[in-house]
Amino acid sequence: MSGSVVLLHLAGAVALMLFATRMVKTGVERAYGDVLRHKLRATMRNPLMAVLAGCGLSIALQSSTAVTLLVGSFAGAGIVSGMSGQLAVRGAEIGSALVVKLLTFDLTLLVPLCMIAGTVMFMATERREWRQSGRILVGIGLLILSLEMIGQASEPLRDSQLLPVIINYFSGDAITTYLLAALITWLFQSSIAAVLLMATLAGRGLITPELGVVLVLGVNLGSSVIAPMLTRSAGPQVRIVPIGNLLMRGLGSLIMLVLFMIFRPHVAFLGATASDQIVNAHILFNVIILLAGLPLAGLVYRASERLVALASKPEPVNALEVTELSALDESALDVPSQALANATREVVRVCETVEIMLKRIIELYESADANKIKALAALDDRVDRRHAAIKLYLAKVTKNPLTEDEALRCQELIGACVKLEQVGDIIVRNMLVHVKKKVEHGLKFTDEGWRELCAFHASVLANARLAFNALISRDPETARQLVLEKDRLRDLEKETSASHFERLRDGTAKSIETSSIHLDTIRDLKQINSLLASMAYPVLEERGLLGGSRLKAS
Repeated sequence: MSGSVVLLHLAGAVALMLFATRMVKTGVERAYGDVLRHKLRATMRNPLMAVLAGCGLSIALQSSTAVTLLVGSFAGAGIVSGMSGQLAVRGAEIGSALVVKLLTFDLTLLVPLCMIAGTVMFMATERREWRQSGRILVGIGLLILSLEMIGQASEPLRDSQLLPVIINYFSGDAITTYLLAALITWLFQSSIAAVLLMATLAGRGLITPELGVVLVLGVNLGSSVIAPMLTRSAGPQVRIVPIGNLLMRGLGSLIMLVLFMIFRPHVAFLGATASDQIVNAHILFNVIILLAGLPLAGLVYRASERLVALASKPEPVNALEVTELSALDESALDVPSQALANATREVVRVCETVEIMLKRIIELYESADANKIKALAALDDRVDRRHAAIKLYLAKVTKNPLTEDEALRCQELIGACVKLEQVGDIIVRNMLVHVKKKVEHGLKFTDEGWRELCAFHASVLANARLAFNALISRDPETARQLVLEKDRLRDLEKETSASHFERLRDGTAKSIETSSIHLDTIRDLKQINSLLASMAYPVLEERGLLGGSRLKAS
């Protein structure tokens, strides 16, 4: 087999591994992302729990970078302290390393099991949680399969005459090896994928353990650079946690590299095989960084603040900061197709504002203050202004002759805009009142009740995104999925209410105190979901998929 064919097979196997890793991460985020975020936020006040929560979330998402970005956003919003954020990221790195260890075991039997179970779960139901769970299982199966493919594709390299020359060169040039591993990790956007690739090649005898340790240190440098790069345009408070991770993990890997080059320690204690030694070196490095990070958390946080402050340029106040740009171009009114496109752009902005409101309201249930409440109310004022402007603009559009499709689109946009304005009113006039009541009376939900609210809210938020996509794409499958989710949410409401009344019957004090807030919040979220689901009706009606008030069977 020619060298180019071997490399092609190896590249395909690596591509499958990256795709599978992303597939698992996406499935977990879609199915459990919001619940996991609330869990992380709730447990980060305790340093030990912050480490454990970061570790657990990293295992679930298969990405320490995702946890770093998430914790950075929490710190930027003032939800968690920067020091707690640093510790959560340390735990996330441990979790990421443990995922690598787990995947190095012989899991070949799981490939068919995961593929079969995942495919059945994905295709047998329309329920989002089951479909995303199926996606996760298929992703795990593909990930394990990709590791087998990497091993098989790299087998012919053992007989290569050029490979020993390359390995000898990199073994004698630790700096180049270190930087190359960092570059590969940055390109992969995943330390898990990078370490798995190196461990698999080491298992085939293509990488020596000593070279593997240097590569692992480079992987940790590359992984620590990803989050700062992705947040370089974010606010200063958001960038502190990623920069702190770069200081601890990036500088830590450089220090470890220097020590390794000076003392040249034996690595046999790390495991019986080269593959085990590389993976265990990765785990050991992150454990050392965690232990060092506990006493140094405060120092690293202050250093991160100063670095971010030095890199941040004060932005001058100008009119752009207070001006709301509008897509409603009056000069396009004589061309209905362009005017409707402008109106659609403006409705999309309303959708974005409503989504922000829907995400923030659940955060206020847990932690609210006067400034946050005022900021949310200001967003509703923005929705009201744009709603009024869009209605007036579309009214002017209808003065011109319209085709049947243009007239229907105009009515669809007006209807969507009205529903979005109603959603904003429910959030501010109803749910914000519940928040104030909870704060004023010092009430607290039971753990089970709060989990139910978070899960219900997560479903409504996911449906909101479906509704916004259906409005823009007018895709019948997306619209159909949204209406099916409305029925599922009705069943979920019954289950949640039954569970709540069960706690009331048991006399749970917190349930009694928060009963009205709990039930009213569920009712408001259900009403919001109904308004959003109705945005899909025009698409379904146009294609004859809606019969009366019920969705026709397909």
